[in-house]
Amino acid sequence: MPLALLALAIGAFGIGTTEFAVMGLLPDMAAGFGVSIPLAGYATTLYALGVVVGAPLMTALGTRFTRKQMLTLLMGLFIVGNLLTGLAPNFGIMLAGRIVAAFTHGAFFGIGALVAADLVAPQKRAAAISMMFSGLTIANVVGVPAGTMLSQQFDWRTTFYAIAALGVLALLGVVKLVPAHAAKAASRIGSELAVFRNPQVGLAMLMTVLGFGGVFAAVTYLASMMTEVTGFAPSSVILLTAVFGLGMVGGNLVSGRFTDRAMMPMLYIALTGLALVLAAFTFTAHDKVGATVTVALIGFFGFATVPPLQKRVMDQAASAPTLASAGNIAAFNFGNALAAWLGGIVISAGLGFTAPNWVGALMTVAALGVAVFASALERRTASRSRVVAGGVPATVADQPVAGQAV
Repeated sequence: MPLALLALAIGAFGIGTTEFAVMGLLPDMAAGFGVSIPLAGYATTLYALGVVVGAPLMTALGTRFTRKQMLTLLMGLFIVGNLLTGLAPNFGIMLAGRIVAAFTHGAFFGIGALVAADLVAPQKRAAAISMMFSGLTIANVVGVPAGTMLSQQFDWRTTFYAIAALGVLALLGVVKLVPAHAAKAASRIGSELAVFRNPQVGLAMLMTVLGFGGVFAAVTYLASMMTEVTGFAPSSVILLTAVFGLGMVGGNLVSGRFTDRAMMPMLYIALTGLALVLAAFTFTAHDKVGATVTVALIGFFGFATVPPLQKRVMDQAASAPTLASAGNIAAFNFGNALAAWLGGIVISAGLGFTAPNWVGALMTVAALGVAVFASALERRTASRSRVVAGGVPATVADQPVAGQAV
């Protein structure tokens, strides 16, 4: 694989760390600003909303630049956002820094996925995408625990300084390693918007919202579930997070390898497996060993959906994929927010901390249904196109038709 993929993976690692590290920093951040932990939680909520808004906005604004230039600008903005968060003199400026950093998230992954795909042969595109996304999965194994330890040893601000340093490293890698010819100019905004007329693009994004969103219905409340239901000590939660991250790494690598060979079958397998393990988590959550294994499997099947979901959007929007690719990253985050909200509703309704697992399972089943429908629609559309092109259905094309010259 080209070295440029390493630069993209480092950027993904930094972005993944800044997104998820806040979970381990909230108590220190709340104490530092003199606010409650729920209020400090806006550092996560506003980041997610920043991704949803920033992904299409930054991509649209970047249509005047080449993809390499846009990646460079995005990493610069990422550095500024994390420095602003770390240096913030008050709570409001800290939140502003989080939003600035979030604005780079969707566009970086969306444009980065296209650049990664352009760096390799067509039959290796999904593997290249998964290699870039491996930075995000490794962030959950290494970056998040490391960020928590830095906060405990020094203070929470040190974590964001370290993340900004990762951004500098990624920026230098993009400048030095990403070839200009591979990072071609983006399409005009009109062409980018036109691809959304294709219903398959919308269906692919709906799969993303429902499919990967199902993961966050469960893991958003993982700490409460593991301590209140399973009986783990609070200090064990960080290890369970690492187990989840290891599962993500494995699922990403396996899926990246097989998505290039059979994209939709890989997606069917990943969504089916995810639905089953989410449903099983309701029962395995009562046993420490069973819960640990299930957490790893949720990470595995959950991230196994990412390469085919991202490639599906890119394939369906092949004529102008930049905005659609970034929009799909926003769809991931919208699904995360939706699932977390629905999970909170069932907990508030008194159904217990394991109830969000059923929410996630049902969302994933719905995503599988959308995938099957989209494939059937695609086959029917292709069949009609062949009929129009050939004048007669392929099944009878070799048969004489009454009144027709042969």
